[in-house]
Amino acid sequence: MEPRNPEYAQQVEELFRQAAFVMDVGYELVSVKPGRVETRLVVKPRHLQQNGVIHMGVQATMADHTGGSAAGTLISAEQMVLTTGFTMNLLQAAVGEELRCVAQVLRAGRTLSVVESEVFAVTRGEEKLVSKATVTLAVLARQR
Repeated sequence: MEPRNPEYAQQVEELFRQAAFVMDVGYELVSVKPGRVETRLVVKPRHLQQNGVIHMGVQATMADHTGGSAAGTLISAEQMVLTTGFTMNLLQAAVGEELRCVAQVLRAGRTLSVVESEVFAVTRGEEKLVSKATVTLAVLARQR
């Protein structure tokens, strides 16, 4: 997959920092490559639901935003992506010290992109796949 914007990594990093909710939750950008983005979250008590499991909403937001960032690596500087569809499967209870998300673009089209996001719970360096999402994003002209 070839980026259409030579400064794709800087654009993704800047847009990531501008997402106030994402920054408030605490997600961190780990790596940015054409069609692939990785993020992480150090899990805090505020990320847990009442049973001590990492909240599905925390996982879903991570999968969505990481997926959008991956799609954003393959668009032009004059474009943006916006989620139009999202399906998530919780595979097991998410318990760990951190979450790691890897998003890979499956299809980068002119009007739609499809991305797969995998979320892993990490405990003492051991990863377990806890959820998987398919994110469909519209490719739109950037609003000025």
